[in-house]
Amino acid sequence: MNLVEKGPADVGGTDEVNAEELTRRLEALARFLRAVGPYLPDGELVAAHTLVERSGNRLALSLEHTVVALAGSTGSGKSSLFNALARFKLSQVGVRRPTTGTAHACVWGPLEPANRLLDWVGVLPRQRFVRESALDGDDEVALRGLILLDLPDFDSVERTHRLEVDRLLGLVDQIVWVVDPQKYGDRILHQAYVSQFSAHAGVTIVVLNQADRLSPGDTEVVLNDLTRLLGEDGLTGTPVLASSAKQPGMLSDLRGALEKTVADRQAALRRLSVDLDSVSEELATMIGPPAAEDEVDRSTVRQLSESLAASAGVPAVADATAGSYRLRASAATGWPLVRGLRRFRADPLRRLHLAEKAEPDAVSTDVVPRTSVPAPDAAQRSAVGISVRAVATRAAAPLPDIWAPAINTAARSRADDLPDALDRAIAQTDLGMERQPIWWRAVGILQWILLATSAVGLGWLILGYGLRVLGLPEINYPEVGVVPLPTLLLLGGLLAGLLLWLLLKPIVEAGARRARRRAEQRLRTAITEVGRGYVVSPVREVLNAYAQAREALGVVRSE
Repeated sequence: MNLVEKGPADVGGTDEVNAEELTRRLEALARFLRAVGPYLPDGELVAAHTLVERSGNRLALSLEHTVVALAGSTGSGKSSLFNALARFKLSQVGVRRPTTGTAHACVWGPLEPANRLLDWVGVLPRQRFVRESALDGDDEVALRGLILLDLPDFDSVERTHRLEVDRLLGLVDQIVWVVDPQKYGDRILHQAYVSQFSAHAGVTIVVLNQADRLSPGDTEVVLNDLTRLLGEDGLTGTPVLASSAKQPGMLSDLRGALEKTVADRQAALRRLSVDLDSVSEELATMIGPPAAEDEVDRSTVRQLSESLAASAGVPAVADATAGSYRLRASAATGWPLVRGLRRFRADPLRRLHLAEKAEPDAVSTDVVPRTSVPAPDAAQRSAVGISVRAVATRAAAPLPDIWAPAINTAARSRADDLPDALDRAIAQTDLGMERQPIWWRAVGILQWILLATSAVGLGWLILGYGLRVLGLPEINYPEVGVVPLPTLLLLGGLLAGLLLWLLLKPIVEAGARRARRRAEQRLRTAITEVGRGYVVSPVREVLNAYAQAREALGVVRSE
């Protein structure tokens, strides 16, 4: 009986995978995972993490060996096929099911170089066999480097067998599905296994075993139907071969396909490349259009700053600054006769514990004294929450939905620290009240001169009155017009001081307004920095991670 083959003769595909390029793509995948790891759900990244670990291990081991698995259901004859290819009885064959409980490995070539690879695959040392010997001459040289595995039955009644099959299918370089004429259309085979490897057509061979039981015409019919089923599974173009363990001549095409696979030394690279393509397709749903770190626009930051300023009590502090300016100006430039009374009035900034600026290098909240700025009310706290959500919403707008929780979490990540940070910002802000204006001192000196003038006039008048009481000669006061000079000094000094104080009140009020504006501007600048540091910066870290992930995924997908 002649071998019947359906599918391309070039088993394994023609596209060569460059090992360096594959390594570069895998390194990019690792960068992607490092970037998104803190922000995306772990469950969405399991396949990618598994691939990075598996590919790193596989590439670090021998690429001179190709691991090919014979996989099939109970009774498909894969163990018999395994023994026929090895030309020795290495794997037990029997009628009792399941027969194959653990994977057997046959190595063409020296065993020692393949042991590390077999350790990683998980084949027990007692189940490893060496096929090539001096007696073979050059008969087996074409398969040197092949590691052929006989897997347990994937439909075994033993759950541990099925789990072992699933594990090994994820590690091998090439899969040979072994089917028989009776069960080639088995639903479990196609739905649970073959279709799941639809992307791996380039490293897949399907063998219709036991073809010696069919006539040539029936073999053709079965092969055509099997090819159709594989097409429905997504494995269009996968080689479909007819073989028989009992007829050595019917193994030539399968053996030839394995020889070509071994000679190409591409199966491991193609398997990893296809796995990488599949994983990258899944990850592509997590990445959308570019998003800059400054995706949070000025209007959103301004809204955040306004709500934080109201919550931190900036208007109250600004009003207190204006009140403190008035009080201090009056104390420095007011009429000396009533100036002292103002000292009994509490400084508005002192009431808020803001009379002296905290040290700018203070780090701990224990070092920076807390202020007594009124706590925010419910409406102000709500406004802050709305503004924080607005920052997150604006930043997440161009990103896929999977990033929204990470950005929302980042925006709120330091929310508990915000009240203390705002209070420190208020305490550390220089309100511009430490220095007195020069004109305050000048006016203060002038007021004292005017008061001294009044005192001289008063003293002169008292002296004259005393002399008159004692009967001593009276003092002839100089006169200015009809007003005695001492009286003029007394009244003029008092009236001039009072008039100066009244004239300066509008100037002081204007200065208070300027002080309020200056303080409010500085406070809002400080509050904006807090908002950027505690809300915007964590969001920008996520956006930066997104940008890094997007760049890395572009390398993974060779875009």
